[in-house]
Amino acid sequence: MASQGKFKKSLSLTDLTFIGLGSIFGSGWLFAASHVAAMAGPAGILSWIFGGVAVFLLGLVYCELGAALPRAGGVVRYPEFSHGPLLGSLTGFITLIAFSSLIAIEAVASRQYAAAWFPSLNAVGSSDPSMLGWMVQFALLVLYFLLNYFSVKSFAVANNIVSIFKFMVPLLVIVLLLTHFKPGNMSAHGFAPNGSAGVQLAISTGGIIFAYLGLTPIVSVASEVRNPQRTIPIALILSILLSTVIYVLLQLSFLGAIPGEQLVNGWAGIDKLYSLPYRDIALALGLGWLAFLVVADAVVSPSGTGNIYMNATPRVMYGWARSGGFFSSLTKIDARSGIPRRALWASFGLSLFWTLPFPSWEKLIGVVSAALVLSYAVAPLAVAALRHSAPDIPRPFKVRAFAVLGPVSFIIAALIVYWSRWQVVSWLLGLQVVMFIAYVLYKLPDVEGRQRLRRQVQCSLWLIVFYLLVMLVSWLGSFGGNGSIAHPWDSLLIAVIALGIYAWAARSGLRADELNLDEDESED
Repeated sequence: MASQGKFKKSLSLTDLTFIGLGSIFGSGWLFAASHVAAMAGPAGILSWIFGGVAVFLLGLVYCELGAALPRAGGVVRYPEFSHGPLLGSLTGFITLIAFSSLIAIEAVASRQYAAAWFPSLNAVGSSDPSMLGWMVQFALLVLYFLLNYFSVKSFAVANNIVSIFKFMVPLLVIVLLLTHFKPGNMSAHGFAPNGSAGVQLAISTGGIIFAYLGLTPIVSVASEVRNPQRTIPIALILSILLSTVIYVLLQLSFLGAIPGEQLVNGWAGIDKLYSLPYRDIALALGLGWLAFLVVADAVVSPSGTGNIYMNATPRVMYGWARSGGFFSSLTKIDARSGIPRRALWASFGLSLFWTLPFPSWEKLIGVVSAALVLSYAVAPLAVAALRHSAPDIPRPFKVRAFAVLGPVSFIIAALIVYWSRWQVVSWLLGLQVVMFIAYVLYKLPDVEGRQRLRRQVQCSLWLIVFYLLVMLVSWLGSFGGNGSIAHPWDSLLIAVIALGIYAWAARSGLRADELNLDEDESED
């Protein structure tokens, strides 16, 4: 057995920025454009802008946490630091669902685009994989695993090389499609044919939030970053700003380049006509060579993101195990490589599980997006609680106007989860409630620890109340529910609930004497 080692500080600002951009630019841009157009029409541009603003606000929150407490698996550790191990375990569980399924969805995306060249990778008449297609996905997961097995620097070098290529093609697509831009497309059937509901639905289930959420891999490798107090905030902000500009231009160029005769009946069904949006529109415009480049990039880009999340997921598992909830053996770090290899093996197994029973990109996107947002949503509450209980810890980056930005960012996250529709909300939040009960029952036999357990429940009860209220409104609301609460009153109700829960959670953190923020898990 390898002796216990420490994380090695080997990642630079360039490495970290490419990790952020690389994790953001995966399969989202390759599939989302036609889904967003079908849901929101030209107003889909607003969906991208709203999504960028939402993720930027959450990114600012993570800047404060990542700079003040650079910890491996930080997305899991921060709620543990602020509210205790129970909240850390719940956050860790939902984050593991998000990260491990995201590894799988990127392998699925690569296979799905590769089927444009090799149709046998798809099942007949479907975008789901054939057995051969599933074997290709399996091979990609093995590749991600091997790239991360030996050292974090070998992972970073591979990611930097892939990132340079994966950004060239989207920029080329923007330039060429804008030369075929038809201004009439933007108003032919109204700017927002489905109103504000279409714009909101596109954010959650059209692939927009999924496309943006690449922040946590930056935070997850915080213990392996040189000068993290400076590097983490800069990398986060650069990643979000650059990606927002590129995504908006990609959507605009796609909307304007569609031949006018294909919009006679409006935007509905455009996602079926352009199931592989940029490849299909390049063919429609007679740009066969561009279609070839898009497919080539579509195999590389998701693989680059899958590689990043295969790197980040073991760090999340490490953080989850450090919380003391489950699987303490996953905290073992290989002394020579500085890699938590047991957690890496577990990440590989989970990502493989999510490829069963042979789902397509479209079938996974809603679950992955909602799970990612849920893992992000706790961050502003952790900041609020730690500002109260630990005001004196060094904060090299401190969010200004947090009294406004904190609750606003949590409200936005709550809305995005709600807009994911009842079908996703019901089982995903319901599973978290079940995990809460399972944790309490698991710890209850420990008579000596019951007082600590009672304190953990006190600090985390707001989260379960929040989940139950969101599930109730989702069941009664207009996003997949029975429609008893009409739009936009259902969204307004969710915002009010989120504001009340934020105030409760900010005051429910650990006391100063209960905090345990001191640890050293890295080496220079």
